[in-house]
Formats: sequence, structure tokens, C-alpha cells
Amino acid sequence: MEQTALDRLMAAKNGDKTAVEEMVHLNSGLIWSIARRYFGRGVDPDDLYQLGCMGFLKAVSGFDPAYGTQFSTYAVPKIAGEIRRFLRDDGSIKVSRTLKERAHAIRSAKSTLEQRLGREPTLSELSCETGVSIEEIAVAETATGVPESLQRETGEDGFTLENVLGDWCQEENLIEQVALREAIATLPEKEQMVIRLRYYRGMTQEAAARVLKVSQVQVSRLERRAVEQLRVQLK
Repeated sequence: MEQTALDRLMAAKNGDKTAVEEMVHLNSGLIWSIARRYFGRGVDPDDLYQLGCMGFLKAVSGFDPAYGTQFSTYAVPKIAGEIRRFLRDDGSIKVSRTLKERAHAIRSAKSTLEQRLGREPTLSELSCETGVSIEEIAVAETATGVPESLQRETGEDGFTLENVLGDWCQEENLIEQVALREAIATLPEKEQMVIRLRYYRGMTQEAAARVLKVSQVQVSRLERRAVEQLRVQLK
């Protein structure tokens, strides 16, 4: 960052109103580019931009050159986080009552089977017990829960879902998990299923292949393609 830009940023951080206005003006394009990601979710574009501005101002207030990163890199998750927080708290991201009830029935059946079998039931056993298909079980668990571990490594390159969320995921953990769930929902059906089985059920590629009735190689390809799409959406 050139010295004049850093001086302006530090002045804005210290409460200089003119510097603040200049920072917002100069970064308006960045704020709009992030706000556009959330168009079509029932919130006026101008309101999304204003929310983005709030996140931007929080970034100005919290930034420290000692972090060793560009200000824009620090600001992006702050801007997106402010918008996502509003969407979450405003109730724009909802799980249907039917899906919640189904998830509750699945959890109850799982608990009953664990006591009866002395171990965690398989998806097939849960399906037989509840009369709900394996695919519907995976969907219900994905929609109402969180991954068994954001840090659990899978795949040849040690990929974790935490890698997709970025370096700020601890700070915006809940918000980022909601964003991840939304991103998964945009994937093609088979790729959604692979992510659900691999990361929410903790299955190996071989086990997921048996459930989906495809080869392990196909599961590997679907998983890699899904991961790349998630990285693009959540970067």
C-alpha cells in the first residue's frame, strides 16, 4: 500500500470524517462487488450496499498494518460478514418446518438404534427404521446441522471445509457455516450428495460410492469438482 493510502486509512481509523468518506468512495466498487453476491435474497440492493459499508467501516476501525496483509484482503470478509449476519438474523435463511421435523425424527431413530445395536447405525439402517430415503436423510442432516468437523481432513490433498471458508472462519464461524450450507445447495445434485456423505456423514469415498451406486473414481471426481466450485463461491 502506498504511503498516501496508508495515511488516509490511519486517519480514517482515528476518526477523521473526511478520510472516512474518501475511503468509502474509493472502495465503493469493492463493496458493491461483494453486495452483488447477495442480490435476489429479498433485500434491496441499496440496503445490501449500506450493510457492506458498515462492514467496511468495521474493517477500517479494526485494521492494523502489523497484520502484514493488504487492507482489502482484511476488509472483504468483514464486508461479507456484515451482510451475512443481517441475512441470518433477519430470517432470510430458513430451514422449513417439515425438514426440521424430519431431522428430529431421524435423530430420535438414530438414538434408538444406537441403544439397540450398541453402535452408530448405518444410513441403510436409519432409512429402514424411519422409512426415509438415504438421500433425504443426508439432506435433512445437512440443512439442520453442521459438518462433523470443519478441520477433518479428507481427500488426497488433506482438504478441509475450513480451507474453503478462509482464514477468518473462527471469527465468523456461524455466519460462514450458513454461507457454506447455501453454497452446497447450489451444487448439482450428485455433487451435493458427495459433499453431504463425505463431510457430514464422515464416509470414505468407497462407502459414498456404494450409497450412490457409482465407482470410487467417480466419487473422487465429483468431490474434487464440488470442492473447486465451493472455493470459487466462498473465496
